[in-house]
Amino acid sequence: MRIAYFDAFSGIAGDMVLGALLDLGLPMSVLEEQIRKLGMPGVEVRSREVHKNGIRATKADVWIGDRKEEPGAAHGAHAHPHGEHHSYREIHERIVGANLGTQTTDYATRIFRALAVAEGRVHGKEIDDVHFHEVGAFDAIVDIVGVSAGLVHFGFEKVFVSPVPAGSGFVRTDHGRMPVPAPATLELLRGHPTQPGDGTHEMVTPTGAAIIQALAETTPPPALRPVEIGYGAGDLDFKDRPNLLRLVLAETDISKRPASLTPLEGNLQSDEVLILESNIDDMNPEFFEAALKTLFAAGALDVTLQPQTMKRGRPGTCITVLAPPHLQETLETILLRETSTIGVRSWLAARKILSRRQIHVSTIYGSIEVKVVILPGGGERYTPEYADCQRVATEKQTPVSQVYDAARRAAQDRDD
Repeated sequence: MRIAYFDAFSGIAGDMVLGALLDLGLPMSVLEEQIRKLGMPGVEVRSREVHKNGIRATKADVWIGDRKEEPGAAHGAHAHPHGEHHSYREIHERIVGANLGTQTTDYATRIFRALAVAEGRVHGKEIDDVHFHEVGAFDAIVDIVGVSAGLVHFGFEKVFVSPVPAGSGFVRTDHGRMPVPAPATLELLRGHPTQPGDGTHEMVTPTGAAIIQALAETTPPPALRPVEIGYGAGDLDFKDRPNLLRLVLAETDISKRPASLTPLEGNLQSDEVLILESNIDDMNPEFFEAALKTLFAAGALDVTLQPQTMKRGRPGTCITVLAPPHLQETLETILLRETSTIGVRSWLAARKILSRRQIHVSTIYGSIEVKVVILPGGGERYTPEYADCQRVATEKQTPVSQVYDAARRAAQDRDD
């Protein structure tokens, strides 16, 4: 089982979790795509390398237009709306309607609901009466959706968090100075081990606490085998510790080999891939589309459908899923839930893979993403991303074939 262990020795905040996921290798393109789906023009995530007490880490910043959001901007939840604001219901509907993928949507809505429930409990209001300032809402949405997408990207099956420092002092809110942890933060930390008085600042933000409340296990983690480690940085500098969140990607089965690729001779790499397969002859064919979307959203590498002749001559379909081995339980559950099959076959297969990378090229139509595949013995093959070409072709009212050809020529002609 693949585990996310957040070592919160210096607290936890949404931007620190996002930075740790980026440091672990989450592609920025994943965040950009999710923000685009959310429909928030001018909002983006920028990452930069920083050093805290000599440790290299990634700092994730949310920018709205030409302004970087400062610490605490996401704390602007209140029960008595004034000025520009967004209700919890509006935010929930925005996330659900964005087609972020089933698992990402589930995580994000759970986190935001936890945040809204805590705020409502503190102020004695129903959840639908909780509002967020426009700036703070956008900042929190990006952090929460980005974290959710990152957890799905890496295929984490469970999340564990160390005891967190509760901090000390006061924090400024819409309702004046409040003790640390802020009331909503403390509500969100119910049931989770904390260390009172540890730290001289606000060590846990409401967004960070909401991630813990919504997704983290309440039991101590089992024995873990660390595989990869990422560091997400906070804004402040502390004298007694580096202001970092350490994210450990770990496996619970210490005998399990890492899922990383093994280099072979030339440009080939090898790994193991999980194959899941089911035969189906009693399902409305229209339902396959939804099943495929759900499987891909959960991390499947490929899903194919093959026509078959079943018993008594009935036409049927074989659905085959290729996926990372650690997603077996998740994808088997989707197949059993989203299709009419009553069984799933599974096995591991060795595979060889050509090295590849993604680049962006400039064309007369705009920027297009292109996959570059390194061929055996040298040379490269260029494949423009069709969805990108289709989007640009629609915007420019140009045949998609022309955009595709222009992107491939630009990739072939590039200097690097």
